[in-house]
Amino acid sequence: MTSADLALPPQDERTLPAVVLRDIATLPLEQALSELQALIEQHGHVIVVCSHVTPVAVLRRLHTLRSLLETDRVALFIPDLPPLGVAVLARQLRQLGSCDLSPGVLASAGRLLVHYIHSGAVLGSVARLDRIPVNLKQHAKSWMPGSQFAVLAHPQPQLVRLGPEAALDGPEFGTWMLVAKGQLQSDWVTGTLAPSWKVQGLREAPLPAESPSWWGTGKVIEFCSYLPDLSVLYQLVTSVRRGICHWCGIDVIGDRCVFCSATPPSLPAHDNSNRSSNSNSNNSRSASRALVRRT
Repeated sequence: MTSADLALPPQDERTLPAVVLRDIATLPLEQALSELQALIEQHGHVIVVCSHVTPVAVLRRLHTLRSLLETDRVALFIPDLPPLGVAVLARQLRQLGSCDLSPGVLASAGRLLVHYIHSGAVLGSVARLDRIPVNLKQHAKSWMPGSQFAVLAHPQPQLVRLGPEAALDGPEFGTWMLVAKGQLQSDWVTGTLAPSWKVQGLREAPLPAESPSWWGTGKVIEFCSYLPDLSVLYQLVTSVRRGICHWCGIDVIGDRCVFCSATPPSLPAHDNSNRSSNSNSNNSRSASRALVRRT
């Protein structure tokens, strides 16, 4: 992790501890290089998880270190989720880290599991929200005193003004919910949203430091629903067809290696194997969703 507040407490006794790359952008280059090299030697591969509002200096330093080490054993994973969702996904990968999954499959698993996360927030203003579509009417209402909005950022953007009929589309399978409160007073998430989504458990966490930047306001209550059980996560990942990266040779799931960023080589137009591969991938995702619903 690039930030300590994205390292959530363990979900169960098997969850591996998170390693926080503290001050990675401000450390002397030689010291930062030495610390990352030590992690690689200790664990074999390193998966760095961060959000889209991670400072550019941090991302630039990570790319520099990876280049200087001349290694494909460092993966930089930036899921399309708000900060609390990133923290939840990182913890799920830590859970799976205790299983018999290869580094390539574990790193690729993040792209699969992100489809089962519902992440959003209640905001006191959407005037500076630029990651979710906001129309002029909603923007104007955000300046009215006392206005609050419920926003779903993932999997499908949705924005509604809080009121008696306010609702957000939720998951079609059983989840837990994590709530992080900022500078906003509202019980809508715990009193209305959680029951409507029929969450099986509710927990609170501190608001990530990057959340106000992501949502455009400190008046925020961020929430995230997720699959908590390691057995379900493991079944989802192992039910998907695996392949071998043609460049670095590690096992992967999906169409791009997270470590070396290689994609499968292009096939001739008359070759039907690519069509078959896409069909298998779609079938695997459908099977995975069915597995979650049954669970």
